[in-house]
Amino acid sequence: MKSTGIVRKVDELGRIVLPIELRRTLNIAVKDSLEIYVDGPQIVLKKYEPDCIFCGNTKDIVQFKGKNICRSCMHELFEQD
Repeated sequence: MKSTGIVRKVDELGRIVLPIELRRTLNIAVKDSLEIYVDGPQIVLKKYEPDCIFCGNTKDIVQFKGKNICRSCMHELFEQD
């Protein structure tokens, strides 16, 4: 993992500010969702990308009855009849 040399304090509500340079570099816009992971003693933030509930694909995702499904799996489902 690469150190950026940037240090931020957690405020009284538990928030931190991600510097604009990092947000630009990682293409994180206002209101984008981030996933939070714990890896041992580390907290990892990752830009959220919805994936298919069947195959895990993150490309060509559509919502069907509140679930994320890729078009390929959706076609397979409809061909089951």
